[in-house]
Amino acid sequence: MRRPITSRMHAMLDYPLAVVLIATPWIFGFSDVGGAPVALPIIVGALAIAQSLITDWELSVANIVPLPVHLTLDALAGIVLAISPFVFGFSDEGTNVWLPQVVAGIGMLNAGLMTQRNAEAPPAAPRTTPPAQR
Repeated sequence: MRRPITSRMHAMLDYPLAVVLIATPWIFGFSDVGGAPVALPIIVGALAIAQSLITDWELSVANIVPLPVHLTLDALAGIVLAISPFVFGFSDEGTNVWLPQVVAGIGMLNAGLMTQRNAEAPPAAPRTTPPAQR
């Protein structure tokens, strides 16, 4: 099955989206709530950056974690985020607290499921034709 998101696209989006996830409590104005609603997006975002840095794909610093493992962990983290308001008991807070986590969780789950399982091949070196023999 061909998946619509390439590993390169996923890699390029992982870093900025993880930073946004870390900043979620301040972006949506619930940093003063404390506890799980604040800690979860920060922890998941930090883990996403760390994981991206060591995944065996185009934009990492060390090729340690196989791409399928990365994508599985993304899907699992997405599930945790999506159900966190109900499991950790903050679903009765304002929508600015729980909705961003549910949406981010669903996004992470979908990204994990819709990304191609193999890294893109490096671009081929340009072919040069040898000079004509005289």
